[in-house]
Amino acid sequence: MKNKTLAVNPVAVVIQLLGAKWKILIIQRLLNKEMRFCELKKSLGCTAKVLSNCLQELEQDGFVIREQNEDEINRVEYYLTDIGYTLKPVIDSMYEWGKDYKKLRKLMLRKQGQSI
Repeated sequence: MKNKTLAVNPVAVVIQLLGAKWKILIIQRLLNKEMRFCELKKSLGCTAKVLSNCLQELEQDGFVIREQNEDEINRVEYYLTDIGYTLKPVIDSMYEWGKDYKKLRKLMLRKQGQSI
């Protein structure tokens, strides 16, 4: 784990470590199962460069482990560390909030007479 200076405010720490939208989505995917790079790329729809950078940062910050299969040189899998799994309730809350927001926004737009 790389030693970096963290923000003073705890919310700022979260944003500092996970502010990129892809990082949260990577962790969300890895909560379900370990995945190979190509599986993550396909499920997320981001570029290989972005995914590679995010995975490296997540690994350096202690959220993800990169494991290369010794039998197959090209088989690399990613999975969450114990610290990574502590984000499950946070991501679950974000999921629920996003779902609720979409419903509320739909209602607000209907009241305003706008189409979605």
